[in-house]
Amino acid sequence: MFWSTVGRFIVVPVALLIAAAVSGFVLLTLGLERITGALQGQRSGDDFLIVAYNLWGQGLLLATGLTLIPALFVVIVGEIARIRTLIYYVVGGGLALAAMPVLARMSESGNVVIPETTVLQFFATAGFAGGFVYWLIAGRNA
Repeated sequence: MFWSTVGRFIVVPVALLIAAAVSGFVLLTLGLERITGALQGQRSGDDFLIVAYNLWGQGLLLATGLTLIPALFVVIVGEIARIRTLIYYVVGGGLALAAMPVLARMSESGNVVIPETTVLQFFATAGFAGGFVYWLIAGRNA
């Protein structure tokens, strides 16, 4: 009993980090087209630097600790309730990542601004992938 608890304390954070890396990779590859479209047509010079700086700032805003709360909530509830189903982690990961742009926009302006549907689709797809990877590593044995 003691060693299984210690093992969960090691497996869960490692699985969460790996799932976050997979989600980030999926989000980056899906969003690469959107980033390329935003940078296309910009001439070299000040306009390009401003657009690149704004994209970098938005990426850092999404990587803040506030946006990790929904994913941590899904993992904690799944671990405490010992939920082992694939659908919980896949849907939970999708919803947690789809909430990230909403939370990031809310912290900027104080109002709830719903981003474009394509942005929500990109984040939900990345969350589905991350939830699946987490379930493969740690969720099946919760």
